[in-house]
Amino acid sequence: MRIYMSGFSRGRGKSPRGRYRPENPTQTPQPPRGGHRGPPTQFQPQPPMGAWSQRPQIAPQAVPAMPRPQSSQMSRAPQPQTVYPARAPQPQGAWAARSQAPQQYEPPQREIRRDYEEPASAVSQAAGDVTSSAPQAIDEARPGAGGDASVQYSGRGGIRGQRVIVNDYNVVTKPATCQTKQGTTGRTIMVSANYFDLLSKPNWCIYQYRVDFAPEEELTSVRKSLFRTAVKDFLFGYLFDGTVLYAPNRLSQEFLELFVINAATNNSKTRITLKLVGDVVQGDHHYLQLFNIIVRKCMTHLNLQLVGRNYFDPGEKSSMEQMEIWPGYITSIRQHEKKILMCCEITHKVMQFQTALDVWSECLNVRNRNPLEEYKKRIIGCVVLTDYNNKTYRISDVDEQQTPADGFLKKDGTKITYAQYFAERYRRKVTNMRQPILVHKSKGREIRAGMSEFIYLVPELCRMTGLTERQRQNFTLMKNLANYTRVTPNERIRKTLQFSERIRNNANAMEEIKQWDFKLARNIIEFPARVLPAEKVIFNNHAYLSSGGKVDWTNDLKTHKMFIDKPLNNWVIMFTKYDDNNTRAFVNTLKKVSSDMAWKIGNPTYCLVNGDDGASYVQKIKAYIQERPNTQLIVCILSNNRSDRYSAIKKECILKLEIPSQVVLSKNITPKQKAGGSSSPPGGSLSVVSKVAVQLNAKLGGSPWTVLIPLKHLMVIGYDVCHDPNDKSKSIGAIVASMDTHLSRYCSNTTKHTSGQELSSNIAINCIAFVQRYKVLHNILPERIVLFRDGVGDGQLHYVLEHEIVRLKTDLEQFYKENNQVLKLAFIVVSKRINTRIFNNEKNPDAGTVVDSCITLPQRYDFFLVSQCVHQGTVTPTSYNIIYDTAGLSADKLQLLSYKLTHMYYNWSGTVRVPAPCQYAHKLAFLTAQSLRDVYRGVKMDNLLYFL
Repeated sequence: MRIYMSGFSRGRGKSPRGRYRPENPTQTPQPPRGGHRGPPTQFQPQPPMGAWSQRPQIAPQAVPAMPRPQSSQMSRAPQPQTVYPARAPQPQGAWAARSQAPQQYEPPQREIRRDYEEPASAVSQAAGDVTSSAPQAIDEARPGAGGDASVQYSGRGGIRGQRVIVNDYNVVTKPATCQTKQGTTGRTIMVSANYFDLLSKPNWCIYQYRVDFAPEEELTSVRKSLFRTAVKDFLFGYLFDGTVLYAPNRLSQEFLELFVINAATNNSKTRITLKLVGDVVQGDHHYLQLFNIIVRKCMTHLNLQLVGRNYFDPGEKSSMEQMEIWPGYITSIRQHEKKILMCCEITHKVMQFQTALDVWSECLNVRNRNPLEEYKKRIIGCVVLTDYNNKTYRISDVDEQQTPADGFLKKDGTKITYAQYFAERYRRKVTNMRQPILVHKSKGREIRAGMSEFIYLVPELCRMTGLTERQRQNFTLMKNLANYTRVTPNERIRKTLQFSERIRNNANAMEEIKQWDFKLARNIIEFPARVLPAEKVIFNNHAYLSSGGKVDWTNDLKTHKMFIDKPLNNWVIMFTKYDDNNTRAFVNTLKKVSSDMAWKIGNPTYCLVNGDDGASYVQKIKAYIQERPNTQLIVCILSNNRSDRYSAIKKECILKLEIPSQVVLSKNITPKQKAGGSSSPPGGSLSVVSKVAVQLNAKLGGSPWTVLIPLKHLMVIGYDVCHDPNDKSKSIGAIVASMDTHLSRYCSNTTKHTSGQELSSNIAINCIAFVQRYKVLHNILPERIVLFRDGVGDGQLHYVLEHEIVRLKTDLEQFYKENNQVLKLAFIVVSKRINTRIFNNEKNPDAGTVVDSCITLPQRYDFFLVSQCVHQGTVTPTSYNIIYDTAGLSADKLQLLSYKLTHMYYNWSGTVRVPAPCQYAHKLAFLTAQSLRDVYRGVKMDNLLYFL
């Protein structure tokens, strides 16, 4: 049995730095031991293609690698000696081969390239693993509130092996029907963004070579050291990221072999082959990737450390209660509307002092619990950092059947234990031989990029990242952490400019930039934007209220009748004896608030629960519903937010009884001591109880408010995906669709996904079901459908275009044709996890700010929208990418519609980051994946917002 490990690959497949090298093409790889015992995948080798068809076959060998230098002591790798087969001729002139490429950039169509690999160190905008563990305020009443709440993502450009590569970087999503993507509504303002202009664009031709090592060497530092020694006498001014070489001159031979003595492997001989792939000219995708590589190389000159995909500054780290916070930078150079710009974003990473072995030791000391089950509960889903290669992995399972003392077969057939392997490969000693092995299951895009399907990790060598549950419950710690990571706009601008000055003041970095003949601006860019007019919120009796500059109408909500209310007469409230007085006070406050809103609410039935666990609440709920099956609503007062008890209540009420339920924490209705000795009133503040009243009305089928929607017979749809926290291979897709002209009533459905996929094959089926229901209600099909799709990264856009949209368009067009109507559809991809930040006079821009020029992409029909008013940190805009459009709406109307819908989420009396249909879909998917663990298959509540 061959094992995949971090820094070690099985005989089949691709190593992180190599191509396909099957030992036995007919051999079927076996699944790993432990928790992964699925059916084996049949491996079918592909014949060499193109440039690799003449590649000599080199038998791979297992070579012990040198340990990666640590940040505390960046020791240099031993310098190997070179053995040259033949001396390559000296190139003539550093820039002898200048291209005559046109200066005007034209975004190419989606490229299909064969037989090359993209540079592994290039930064792309594709969605990827978490690279910032900054705390996110989880406020149920205000999703996405607060600045810097989004987690930063940054993809990796390397895709390896003999396969067809689809270049997602320049996927053209701009519909042919788009005449202009710039709107006109609103007042014009000047804003700035965290982008630097590329002032000098070099006019050169660079040659790209693929570099392979035999035996394979996986540590990038060792590969660079070997290569540097091999070419030091004849190759100058090059860029090498460990796999791809960019050289200013074409070498004398298209295929060149070099041999070097590797001191790290007992002076064994390593063969280095250079194969010409092609040249890179202006307008080519790799032309921009080369800039990214240069900038990342400059970061190494600033003593920044690569952790995962991004660079962080250990010299500026801050310590807080058994953890460190490292500040870092995310950079990306792309072709924007008229200029090539570099985005620079400030990020943070939480580094724990605790290792995964420390967590295992704590679980062994927990009484009355199974240590292994406790360990799995605490470790699965966490992200760990392996210091020996500075990579991060998300733990998907624990293999209790293996320990570091167990052995596996290497590629050459020899047997070695985990402990011996890490000692020889990375010079890391494993002291505890009884710890279980951790398993990381790679994502589909990681496997396509060359990673092994399963990677095995030793807990002792894994450093915990992110925040533990205990730390999250520490209010003081979370407050201090938020103050550190939520950077204000002026401070963010200062740090961004400081990063630019650090490069400018570093001689080595400037020499690198000058060598490649390009120049970055000193200051961030400025450009015009627009602020949309404030929306008017509509209550009952045609009461119009402006949302105002702060887009918050909480105070107005307390004194206005809700747009549509549903009387609540038959309901029950359950509580323990410790919350008896507070519960009754809460009901009195709720009735007072409801009276001010002119909402009819009757007296509830008070039910005392004997125990404080989930089973006691479920037992009480069952007994009560058996006696009173016509109950409209169940309210439960809980002492804390234990997830198991919450899940038990929701499973019983939603999956079995199909009755809306509301959970309220006792701390929110308990009097709080104020400064000066006074205390808040019992039963909760009017603000908190008002929000509860709005939620209750929405769950019963009411509509608390709406905004003016000029379009008639419009259906808006939201779709999102949430992963199971305990098993990342399982996901839940949720879809919601409006059923009225005010866009305030919704139908919903959930489906299960397998293999952790974000894409859905059920969107078309659900949409047809929704339009059928709409026709039953209104005797007409929706004239227009606008679908907001969340949860899609740049790397999946072409799959959405080729699969989801094609099937959705085909099925809906056929259905509309049968009903003698023409389909008008707009498909909009919504992205929250972006690195763009927008500033107005070094402050956060006003809510409603739209950017549809300068920093948008020429091959897309996109815009940025700031929909919230943020008082802490820097606001993060939301990116909207219209990838299909036959709805007949101008860019102006689509921008206005998107902004209007951010006012329609009933869990918060203000605007949210994404349109309400997206937020409802996220809330439903999150509840199903985290608590229900099964999809709701009933019909009694699918037209209610029961998941709020």
